[in-house]
Amino acid sequence: MTVILLFTAVCFLAFSNGANDNFKGVASLYGSGAASYRLALTWATVATLSGSICALFLAQTLLVKFSGKGLAPDELVQSIPFITAVAAGAGLTVILATRLGFPVSTTHALLGALTGSTLLATGSINVAALGSSFVYPLLLSPVISVLLSVLIYSIFRLIGKQKAISDQLCLCVENSPMTATVNFADYTGALSLDQSTYAVLTIDNQSACDERYAGVIFGFNLKKVIDGSHFLSAGAVCFARSLNDTPKLTALLLLAPGFDLQSKIAVIAVIMAIGGVLNSRRIAETMSRKITAISRGQGLSANLTTALLVIVASKLGMPVSTTHVSVGALFGIGLKTKSANNRMIASIVLSWLLTLPCAALCAAGAYALISSYQI
Repeated sequence: MTVILLFTAVCFLAFSNGANDNFKGVASLYGSGAASYRLALTWATVATLSGSICALFLAQTLLVKFSGKGLAPDELVQSIPFITAVAAGAGLTVILATRLGFPVSTTHALLGALTGSTLLATGSINVAALGSSFVYPLLLSPVISVLLSVLIYSIFRLIGKQKAISDQLCLCVENSPMTATVNFADYTGALSLDQSTYAVLTIDNQSACDERYAGVIFGFNLKKVIDGSHFLSAGAVCFARSLNDTPKLTALLLLAPGFDLQSKIAVIAVIMAIGGVLNSRRIAETMSRKITAISRGQGLSANLTTALLVIVASKLGMPVSTTHVSVGALFGIGLKTKSANNRMIASIVLSWLLTLPCAALCAAGAYALISSYQI
């Protein structure tokens, strides 16, 4: 019974993680008009599944990090009720944020759940391990992301000016027939029609026009280069995110018997993908349209920033939040272009601050319930 509860709780967390996180990597594609919601979601799902499968070979260090070792006593970490409560508390927090449309960090939720369950079980926690291994990377990653995205975008802008590359407004000119003129001057009853055409000039705002980049780089049309790079960078973000998150969730299943590691990763990968497909819409609207207005080139800069930081963190075994990094990158672009929605950013940061205590309370409640009924 306890193993079934553990498996169910971790699958619920994986579903919540996919719903909140899968679309974040492709948000700039949808927000800049480079892809429809359906196309962006499909690309996100494919890239996420690829990253999850590769996690076994490229990010095994994180399996140890998020088993709770060093944060809680070893005997507690080896307790199935404890790990079940951690997964349940984190899952409840993430799915609640998803329903409200706030992009939060599963890493942060896991940290809060581990803290709440440990405090309830032992009355204390290893504060030094909490800070050095978890809190510091979570706090520093969005700051580094803002600065790096501004730097990368500034470099791209400088190159664009040197190469005389411009982001031009589309001007639509089309011919339209005038209303036919009937001439009754001929009293013999003959009817003549005078039909001519005139030019219609349409000027609309930038978001209503297709973005066109004028210029050639290495013999290739720049617009095609940017669009292709944008799609690849979005896929890289989704790949890096699942590469970083899948081992964290798999670590919670280490106590479950009857499955080898490859099977556990496969289950987590599939459930994460399903969560993203079924429940990503609200997060997509927040990430794509409510943080800042972005062009395709700006989205490319943000994606490169996110992918670079998350992949480096995965290789170093640092449990950074892809959410914090990706939101920070978009916000950095918004600061640079003076189009950031500061009110939305404040709301998102508030949701981040509430994630840890909310997950701690949910996990503590789940642990108390499981322990009292000796499930």
